[in-house]
Amino acid sequence: MDALWVFLMLLVPLLLWTSSTFVFYFKKCFYVAYMMVLGAIAIPLSFLKCGGRDVENMRVVRALVRHVKYFLGLRFDVSGLEHLQTEGPYVIISNHQSSLDVLGLMEVLPDRCTMIAKKELMYAGTVGIVSWLGGIVFINRKKTSDAKSVMADAAKTMLEDQIRLWVFPEGTRNQRGDLLPFKKGAFHLAVQAQAPIIPIVFSSYSNFYIQKEKLFNSGTIKLKILPKIETKGMTSDDVAGLSDKSYDLMRSVFLGISGFAPVTQSNGPPSHH
Repeated sequence: MDALWVFLMLLVPLLLWTSSTFVFYFKKCFYVAYMMVLGAIAIPLSFLKCGGRDVENMRVVRALVRHVKYFLGLRFDVSGLEHLQTEGPYVIISNHQSSLDVLGLMEVLPDRCTMIAKKELMYAGTVGIVSWLGGIVFINRKKTSDAKSVMADAAKTMLEDQIRLWVFPEGTRNQRGDLLPFKKGAFHLAVQAQAPIIPIVFSSYSNFYIQKEKLFNSGTIKLKILPKIETKGMTSDDVAGLSDKSYDLMRSVFLGISGFAPVTQSNGPPSHH
């Protein structure tokens, strides 16, 4: 048994040094396992802080998670942080590439801010429990009527409790080197609450993290926070235009900070020939 442990202690560093595929799976497994451990720590701390489900518990999560980036060899280059110094409720929208987005989210998460997430996250062990305790709003993406109802309730909660909500308008993870067309839920939410939208853009992860190629190196993520977009006076008739405006703006910034050549196209990924 002692010989086996010695062998493993020698083998793991060797594989980390020589195999990019091993590094990919090692970092992925470490990330998931470590987040579960942090979730287990956050659960009792959240009950001590707020006694149950409350957006203020996101402070606990933020404090516990912000160091995780160092273990994965990641750094964040943040600009525009002053745009989050906006009073009252607002809706943050950002592009969505992988579960690593959580680390960037926690890097800049303002006070009294929680997220809208897929319902499946509720069942992700300790992370799911902490997500619930942090006031995360869960939606069933398979039932549009349910999602609309949840969004309407979220708009009401934003105003009553003066909270901010972070939404990924692409609706799913996307590593295609561009933004997917935006779903309208985040924009209906902002218009219903008459709350401003603050776009946040993550640069492409493709220079250090590619799921298909099993690549997970160290890297720097540029995170740009853009000036708020007002929605006061807007109605549901303005949602499509608001979505298109936000998409075009964020896509332009995404291509710029990622070092990609811009491609002229409106509210959709470019064609590849």
